[in-house]
Amino acid sequence: MGSFVINGGKKLKGEIHPQGAKNEALQIISAILLTPETVIINNIPQITDVIKLIDLIASIGVKVEKLSESSYSFKADKVDFDYFKTDDYREKSTSLRGSIMMIGPLLARFGKGYIPKPGGDKIGRRRVDTHFIGFEKLGAKFEFSHKDNSYKVKGKNLKGATMLLEEASVTGTANIVMASVLAQGQTVIYNAACEPYVQQLCKMLVSMGAKISGISSNLLTIDGVKELKGCEHTILPDMIEIGSFIGLAAMTGSEITIKNVSYENLGIIPNSFKRLGIQFEKNGDDIFIPEQRHYQIETFIDGSIMTIADAPWPGLTPDLLSVMLVTATQAKGSVLVHQKMFESRLFFVDKLIDMGAQIILCDPHRATVIGLNNQIQLRATNMVSPDIRAGVALLIAALSADGTSTIHNIDQIDRGYQDIDKRLNAIGADIKRIN
Repeated sequence: MGSFVINGGKKLKGEIHPQGAKNEALQIISAILLTPETVIINNIPQITDVIKLIDLIASIGVKVEKLSESSYSFKADKVDFDYFKTDDYREKSTSLRGSIMMIGPLLARFGKGYIPKPGGDKIGRRRVDTHFIGFEKLGAKFEFSHKDNSYKVKGKNLKGATMLLEEASVTGTANIVMASVLAQGQTVIYNAACEPYVQQLCKMLVSMGAKISGISSNLLTIDGVKELKGCEHTILPDMIEIGSFIGLAAMTGSEITIKNVSYENLGIIPNSFKRLGIQFEKNGDDIFIPEQRHYQIETFIDGSIMTIADAPWPGLTPDLLSVMLVTATQAKGSVLVHQKMFESRLFFVDKLIDMGAQIILCDPHRATVIGLNNQIQLRATNMVSPDIRAGVALLIAALSADGTSTIHNIDQIDRGYQDIDKRLNAIGADIKRIN
């Protein structure tokens, strides 16, 4: 496992380009299994989770060709189902949560799918019931083996169905949509997730010949087709990384321009940071954050403490709450951060408290932050990254801190952020990677 050694307290200045969206990439790459024709995907982020999924896709027999640094060609004209029985498949698929997204396309096209229980961040319970209940609604038979901790689905002739998802799960919606596009008849999905990732997946499937209406809403209607063809698709810039850079600029008092952000797909993310008092300008499709020594958290109309909480899209994505929490530590004022979805995602705040932040962890889901208003700089310390989003939040804290900090287990950060040390060093950070 690697570590970052960060000399903090430096102002950054310059332009930074966001990578392709991690969460979209995992869905889009899985969708290539729906057709035997060639699919070209552009703006693929070179991060651990995505590289692992590409390797897994290649291992099951998909022809993969790297066309450039961020573009790949995929052709799934043959799939080796014997490979699914190997220890190598089990090892690779359990190393990333995104492997769950392969089940829907495999079920739709080949009538069967198998996957061991996937891995991913340790941020609390992450149920996959929504995925498999949806498959059962389409007529598939589901089996969970406690003996080898694996999931199996079978269903040769899937039929469209009307279903209400128990939760607006992004990956669950994506998986069910991919299973539905080749099913007979019409599928109607109520309470569907409508994040830009899902919208992008649906648009890609439509370009392949799928019939989907209601894209960008919580009600999706899919009329099944017999087959899908190839296509070319470009992944959006990563909105979580864009939000991370906004928080970084504010925490370090830096002047940063984030290039080509696809602003119309950021939803309420920019305004959520404005609620923390952060100023920025939209220049074309770029976001310019000026140097600001102080930023003040808004209050509610009656003067009570602001609450920032995650919610299904178009609400605030839970993936940004860790960044918003750390950004609030140097704001003027107080805020209650309410992480509704994952009960372990706020446990990293003990490391911020060690650095001098004033935070009260109310319970596993809520933390109150009393901003220091840059009157007291955070202290450098040694820490361990528990998951992707907390890891980058700790990196932001370390970059703003006085002295030299060390973050261990940066493999977690690498899962979601491409060459983050090199890109930040290019605009003035001092981060050393130690392997």
